[in-house]
Amino acid sequence: MSQTQKRTRKQNTGIRALTTKAEFLGFTRAEWSWSLYDWANSSFATTVMAGFFQIFFKKYWSSGIDPQLTTARLGVVLSVSGFAIAALSPVFGAFTDLSGRKKQALFVTMLLASACVVGLGLLQEGDWLPAMYLYGLAMFLFTASINFYDSLLPFVAGGERTNRVSLLGYSMGYLGGGVLFLINVLMYLKPQWFGLADGVQAVKYSFFSVAIWWIVFSLPLMKNVEEVGAPFVAGALPEQIVASFRGAATAARDIWQIPTLRFFLLAYWLYIDGVYTVITMAVDYGMSIGLESSDLISALLVTQFVGFPATLAYTFLTKERGPKFGLYICIGIYMLTVILATQMKTGVHFLLLAGTIGLVQGGVQSLSRSLFVQMIPKEKSGEFFGFFNLVGKFASVIGPMVVGATVYLTQTPQYGMLGLLFLFGTGVILLTRVPNPDVH
Repeated sequence: MSQTQKRTRKQNTGIRALTTKAEFLGFTRAEWSWSLYDWANSSFATTVMAGFFQIFFKKYWSSGIDPQLTTARLGVVLSVSGFAIAALSPVFGAFTDLSGRKKQALFVTMLLASACVVGLGLLQEGDWLPAMYLYGLAMFLFTASINFYDSLLPFVAGGERTNRVSLLGYSMGYLGGGVLFLINVLMYLKPQWFGLADGVQAVKYSFFSVAIWWIVFSLPLMKNVEEVGAPFVAGALPEQIVASFRGAATAARDIWQIPTLRFFLLAYWLYIDGVYTVITMAVDYGMSIGLESSDLISALLVTQFVGFPATLAYTFLTKERGPKFGLYICIGIYMLTVILATQMKTGVHFLLLAGTIGLVQGGVQSLSRSLFVQMIPKEKSGEFFGFFNLVGKFASVIGPMVVGATVYLTQTPQYGMLGLLFLFGTGVILLTRVPNPDVH
């Protein structure tokens, strides 16, 4: 028996042992372990990205500098980071498909991103330049790790279970990110409760807690998830890199030549653009009507904790009718939210909007992921998810322009978001061209 056959046989045996053990709440050990990575990495998305970095960058690391200049600097580094990951995601995916190292790639990018977050916590007042670069690198690594994480889903679950496990991952992300963010907010508001000197020290320790949380809760995936039957192409690193570029080009051609994939990615680009624009414009509108930072933080916590049970609920809604049914519900609620958002005037309205978004945000993302998984070959999941995440990175491009054009045509700022109905509606029309996977 060859080494490759022995390796594949060992992987198959390991996965069978994991998936045949008694389930806990209907999910196997491998499925829980995979989902915990959402719990782990959401700490970065909530505490660092949505929570403290933007404020800390302006008021601490860029203390005494023109706020408009700090915004411009940060915008440049984030644009470069976003473009880099968008361009390289398909290549990274092809490389891990060829090498059979999705899990190893995830672990490396996670460790490096965690190191960047620790670095942020060690910086002092006025260190805007290293803060900017560390954050840009952390964003790049964070997004790359999610690409590898998503591409492992076909090796954990198949068929109807794909929907359930994908939904479990997003719901765990909402809960995990929300729990740590709540602790970090309390650290910031009441530093004396935690033996901290002030809010500045609390934010720095919050960054440290993110790194620890991210690493610790990634360990179950590393231990219990295997790439069953994943191909392994031997050869020198330069040869594998060249082959990765070729594989990415082949995947792009394959996607374009498969009508269902082409229609799905076009639909996804449109409706997810609307989703991201709603999130962005809601916060911007909240600030424009004079809401306090406490209202925005409260809204984020509401979204997190509503998102946990709401996302899990889609496992029941889609069990018999498939992921497309759930997507139609989510997009429909987003369309209603866009209409209601035009009447938002108070902090209570903003919290209600946040709660409504929490009902559907995890559903639309996780069901899109699970539908895509069931349409692609498992052995090329890295390459195909590279393009899936490429589409996601270029979302929120059309939406803001549509909002601006609507405001111009109606001469009424409150009606600007109504233009997003075009994105959601067109996305639904294209989605009808995509077949629903078999459900049981």
